[in-house]
Amino acid sequence: MGPAAAVPVAWRSRAVASAAADPVQCPHSSTGYRRVAATGVSTAFGTFGELLQGVLPQDEVPPGEDGNFLVTLPVARWAMARFELDWDFGELSVFPPHKKKALRLTSMITEDAGGAGGVLRIEGTLPEGKGLASSSADLVATARAVANALDEPMPAHRIESYLARIEPTDGVMYPAIGAYARLLERVTRAIARTDLAEVGRVATASARMNQVLRHKRQLDAMIRICEDVGGLGVAVAHSGTTLGILLDGTAPDHPARLAAAAQSCQELAGEVTVFHTLTF
Repeated sequence: MGPAAAVPVAWRSRAVASAAADPVQCPHSSTGYRRVAATGVSTAFGTFGELLQGVLPQDEVPPGEDGNFLVTLPVARWAMARFELDWDFGELSVFPPHKKKALRLTSMITEDAGGAGGVLRIEGTLPEGKGLASSSADLVATARAVANALDEPMPAHRIESYLARIEPTDGVMYPAIGAYARLLERVTRAIARTDLAEVGRVATASARMNQVLRHKRQLDAMIRICEDVGGLGVAVAHSGTTLGILLDGTAPDHPARLAAAAQSCQELAGEVTVFHTLTF
């Protein structure tokens, strides 16, 4: 099957579900009560690839960092993790069983908390293997759910430290480093002033530059469709297979542009999904 086409609609938002933990006190035969069991639940959103991905010149990188960066495009699709903690049962399991990375992460967190067993369940609306950050969303939701059940803090820097041990960056060196730095400056200014047209231009430029690393045979055709329908630009999953046309959801003629883009993408790839982006 060829790459899926998608039509992200720029800058619509939805609320992100909050995390929760439900403690349950259980009888124990010898002491009357055993350690408190709990269920932690959390969610994490995915991304429609990246608006920009690259690496900064070494002289602009803080000591100890490699300079790789991402400007992601969050979308209203989520992974949800539910962890049922059991202090008295030492084994861990995950459903579906192929979520091995999430199980490993759960083991790392529970070991740091002194050891515990439990069941992790993951579900969501993110397609797997398309570059929509489904694996990352699984892991972030898992970390938060497990921490909620353990009643422990799980700030972003702690999640990053765990994920670096599971999915460490490969340090790929990108070509045209100076060009990436200039694009990062452009997209930073564009986001600050809500210049969607410039965001789209940067996304298209990044997609073109990524062709030398992971070629997408339909990119030129998608760019032509984008131009024909008056889109903002083309975004891609740089490490995946998905391509999409960015549209301004606030434009008066947005419904007509969306319909035209979806029709053209369907003729090109045969499979089209409309994603709505998140704002914060």
